[in-house]
Amino acid sequence: MSNDPNLPEISFDGANLYREELFTDRTAGTIRRLSPITTDGHADPSRKVLFSGQTQLLTPGGVLPLGFEMEVETLAEAIAQFPQAVRGALEQAIEEAREMRREQQSRIVVPGAGGDMGGMGGMGGGGRIKL
Repeated sequence: MSNDPNLPEISFDGANLYREELFTDRTAGTIRRLSPITTDGHADPSRKVLFSGQTQLLTPGGVLPLGFEMEVETLAEAIAQFPQAVRGALEQAIEEAREMRREQQSRIVVPGAGGDMGGMGGMGGGGRIKL
């Protein structure tokens, strides 16, 4: 074991333990249920059971994995909410992609604009835009 002071200290939070269960219909995706437990493995009723979902969508650009939290109390509610949660996660992913595209478009560099080569940027003219 290394005594390197630059390595992070790793600890396992015994006060925040969950038992994980996965449920799938083998077509639409999976639902994950995290049940709070104590360090002796018994149920911890003082904390809330957590649900999340995962699916993959085929797009022209390839497979798009989607993961999302679900604010539900039971597995039955998670199953019923799954389609709506997928739509919400997809809308969020689309908005994030649009924002990334806007950020990339604002980074376009025009040769000669502010360069130190007499306005030509050393490109020999032609007005090509460099991405």
